Amino acid sequence: MSRALIERLSPTNNEIVARFAEGTVDDVNDAVTAAKIAFDKGMWPRMDAGVRAQFLRLWSRKIAENRERLARIEVEEVGKPLKYARADIDTVCALVDYAAGLGMQSHGLAYSSIGANRTGIVLREPVGVVGVVIPWNFPAETFAKKVPFALAAGCTCVIKPSEFTSGTALELAKLAAEAGIPPGVVNVVTGYGNVVGDALSGNPGVSMMSFTGSTRVGKQIIARAGEHVARTAVELGGKGATIVFADADIEDAVRGTLTSISFNQGECCVAGSRLLVHADIAEEFLQRLATAMSSLRIGDPFDEETDLGSMIHREHFDSVLRHIEEAQLEGARLVCGGIEAARRDGLHIAPTVLDDIRPSMSIFRREIFGPVLAVTRFRSLEDAVALANDSEYGLANSVWSKNIDVVMTVAKSLRSGIVWANTALDGALQLPFGGNGSSGFGRELGEAGIEEYTVLKSILIHTGKRNDTFGVAPAASQ
Repeated sequence: MSRALIERLSPTNNEIVARFAEGTVDDVNDAVTAAKIAFDKGMWPRMDAGVRAQFLRLWSRKIAENRERLARIEVEEVGKPLKYARADIDTVCALVDYAAGLGMQSHGLAYSSIGANRTGIVLREPVGVVGVVIPWNFPAETFAKKVPFALAAGCTCVIKPSEFTSGTALELAKLAAEAGIPPGVVNVVTGYGNVVGDALSGNPGVSMMSFTGSTRVGKQIIARAGEHVARTAVELGGKGATIVFADADIEDAVRGTLTSISFNQGECCVAGSRLLVHADIAEEFLQRLATAMSSLRIGDPFDEETDLGSMIHREHFDSVLRHIEEAQLEGARLVCGGIEAARRDGLHIAPTVLDDIRPSMSIFRREIFGPVLAVTRFRSLEDAVALANDSEYGLANSVWSKNIDVVMTVAKSLRSGIVWANTALDGALQLPFGGNGSSGFGRELGEAGIEEYTVLKSILIHTGKRNDTFGVAPAASQ
């Protein structure tokens, strides 16, 4: 019996670039069984963390050796420019190395002050088999924000990549095996979410689900995993605000705003897709922004000079254009870009700026996931904060001002997991990454990135003869 295959068409030229197996429920069950055997009976969870780190670092070196090939797979499947795909693979290597080091530093606690004959120990242990669901916009980088950290904690993984961008997940798993990571520790099942993703999140052998993707699908995974009380960590959608005050460095703020909405064709959950700009500088700011956007090069993602490549597929391309059209019908004013600047051959959408956006408009609230910027003007700090927080999402926002009082007041008032000050789409491996509200819960990166994949166990050791009080302090006198 021949296996059904998924054909991935290039978003740039509509040619077949890959064929992946259409995974089944049985495939998921087999992968989970292999991961559970590796966890319950294998050496990986019981291995010295320093030895695990050696395997991970060798894995990182093998990824670096295959940098160009992995980057080109990302370009073919995602449609992003090659220069950014290369940067993604560099980040993957850094993430694997960082996770290796974190694994060596992971530790528990000891309490020696709970009684003369008692010692308390708190162990941090791997949670078990982790189901990992990867999105299509940053497939290699998101893989590396999850899997190496779970492995460093001693877990085993079953990974379900997007059916659009499965290539790098399969290649990374292959390189893990070449690095000597034991069989069953890293498993990949390709296929569709309604089959493979559903079976993975619903499998009772999976102790935790780690998901990045839409809020809608995230809710489904939380519910499915909850049927067998599995833990979940979900990084979901966003509708970030870029807040520009009148005293900001306009040149820097324009450049940051441009990057925030155009990077990766705007297919980015942390994109600053709402521009909140002080009314006193709004006109000048938008003029400069439109000029900067016109200088971006859109086209062949394999061209080293290209800044924006293709949207992920035609359905998403059409969806972004519908959002632009709907906004204009609701009264938005087109500043640059728009439907007329889009090209169906190659699925290219130019960075689009829509002014005069009111909070009642759909474009103020919906995650478009494309290079579309909604502009709203404000007069006071309080108005800016209120507008930024007027969203179900809470992933990432940025604030631009040279006044540190303004920056810190706004940053502390924003209900989001990430706040950038006078920068955008920035980060460091040491800083936790994640959101609040409909943007999800759980954190990646930093120490939190490995702690997500652990559980705590308390051990109380009694020495000598136990007394009747069990070491409990007497109740206060009445």
